[in-house]
Amino acid sequence: MAASAAGRQGVVWTLEGRGDLNANLVRFGSGRGVGEHVNDEVDVVFVGVSGSGTVVVDGEKFALGPGRMVFVPKGCLRATRSGSDEFAYLTVHQRRGPLRVVARASGGSASADAG
Repeated sequence: MAASAAGRQGVVWTLEGRGDLNANLVRFGSGRGVGEHVNDEVDVVFVGVSGSGTVVVDGEKFALGPGRMVFVPKGCLRATRSGSDEFAYLTVHQRRGPLRVVARASGGSASADAG
């Protein structure tokens, strides 16, 4: 799935529907990711799909790669950072407003906006 994103970064797929579940496939190149932010709305599960990277939760780093999972409780300060060229992960949580990850013009990070 991540390879078919053809160089796209950020959210490359979102589960469509009206159910209670939301899932997003997120992809970043080396050194890129989502900057620190707090999500007070929902608990989130990160599941590694390809490549390698980290999820930082309240200052503690957790390795994320294919088949690995990181649980992030709501209210925690969190960030992601790619450690490889093809870092992709799935986020799964209770449905809320649409998630948009927007690449910044410089600095190699992105920010999350729950809209």
